[in-house]
Amino acid sequence: MIDQTVVELSRLQFALTAMYHFLFVPLTLGLSFMIAIMESVYVMTGKDVWRRMTLFWGVLFGINFAMGVGTGIVMEFQFGMNWSYYSHYVGDIFGAPLAIEGLMAFFLEATFIGLFFFGWNRLSKVQHLTVTWLMALGTNLSALWILIANGWMQYPVGAVFNPETMRMEVVDFAAVLFNPVAQAKFVHTVSAGYVTGAMFVMSISAFYMLRGKHRDLARRSFAVAAAFGLLASISVAVLGDESGYAASEHQKMKLAAIEGMWETQPAPASFTAFAIPDQQAQRNHYEVHIPYVMGLIATRSLDQEIPGILELVERAEQRVKGGQIAYAALQRIRADKNDVEAREVFDRHWQDLGHGLLLKRYRDDIGNATPEEIAQAAVDTVPTVAPLFWTFRAMVGIGFYLIGFFAVAFYFSCRNNFEDKKLFLKIALWSLPLPWIAIECGWFIAEYGRQPWAVDGVLPTFYAASGLALYEILASLIGFVAIYTVLMVIEIKLMLKAIGKGPDQVLPALQASMNVPADAASKS
Repeated sequence: MIDQTVVELSRLQFALTAMYHFLFVPLTLGLSFMIAIMESVYVMTGKDVWRRMTLFWGVLFGINFAMGVGTGIVMEFQFGMNWSYYSHYVGDIFGAPLAIEGLMAFFLEATFIGLFFFGWNRLSKVQHLTVTWLMALGTNLSALWILIANGWMQYPVGAVFNPETMRMEVVDFAAVLFNPVAQAKFVHTVSAGYVTGAMFVMSISAFYMLRGKHRDLARRSFAVAAAFGLLASISVAVLGDESGYAASEHQKMKLAAIEGMWETQPAPASFTAFAIPDQQAQRNHYEVHIPYVMGLIATRSLDQEIPGILELVERAEQRVKGGQIAYAALQRIRADKNDVEAREVFDRHWQDLGHGLLLKRYRDDIGNATPEEIAQAAVDTVPTVAPLFWTFRAMVGIGFYLIGFFAVAFYFSCRNNFEDKKLFLKIALWSLPLPWIAIECGWFIAEYGRQPWAVDGVLPTFYAASGLALYEILASLIGFVAIYTVLMVIEIKLMLKAIGKGPDQVLPALQASMNVPADAASKS
């Protein structure tokens, strides 16, 4: 048995490094497409201000990309260091999307980023624009493959357990690729990244307009960000609805925990706008409901009930018992590979094996688990409700605020009078952190809501961790936090320095470093 403290510290370390890393990813996603849009306008109009916009926002994109690479590479090493049994158990499936991401997406992205910066005086306008769009495509392909891997952890399809190798193995890669949970996560996540990029551009543009600096660049950037942000924020809401529907189909316990739904809700289920969840009493206090809304979100109907936590625990208890049968059959197969009867039993119950492994937290000989231990293992499938309940509502609240914000910004942009709206420009500046807060909330919901599973229904988190000593995990945790904090400080300082200097100082320095004369760049 692995020390539970080591497991929790391993979870904390991965959570911290992942959330640090994802401070950089959404801005990369959003800025890449906005830069491509700006350069497209430059190629179509020939106006130099759009080239300057492309280069200036490209500098900020490059700083952010470099930090994202540095924090992202380290994360993958943790699978072998802190989660060695996870790597053994599901590495055949999980490793494939990560490898494809490196070969297909990261190399594509990195190559074209180099061409983006150093190809201005070597490529024609159309060729350089093609490079910029391919850079944006590579950025989004990186997100696609990472989210396919993560989506499989949420809803493991296209794989079976092989009793001879004692591992999960791919049998249908197309099912892994087109996993509905992964696809919903991808479109929702990249849309959130687009909102982040739009807010970043709009906030800095508002800062310049409030200071009366770089007005031509700021005004055009603000207009692009307003339109792009409005479309992206609406798509986040629409695609978030798709994620909710996918959760109702494939992650019922997560959905019930997010809603604080203890009892099964008859159709049409209402949405709980406010409540104080009480996990010990298995009920909520001071509930405020909005009729019909949850039924429409989760089932897209008004005639389907939504199972509650208590009913799902009863179902989990039956699966734990099925897992005991699968585990006993597996032991017989390991003793005699020619035991046909044991293989037939295992084939009928192998999908419950993961639930049976939940008993490993209480005893090694899980076949002899007591009814109390089985019941407790079933209860363990319930994540802590209150953090999920409130984090989800914070994320949704920020999402609706951003839709309204970008709608107002777009209206002002269409009327071409946003420079006079000093209060709104200040609101735009101070709203800068909100997309990041909402995105981190979303990842917390996705990962914390999956507990107690490393791979939903397949591999318990405590069973996936490496058998490290406590001092080893503490040392690496402290080291990662220190390094990542330094990287974040460097990122913020570089960003603030570039923003403070503005395009008038940043662009000449950039052109000099690239050996690009100003007149050559403007004619390229």
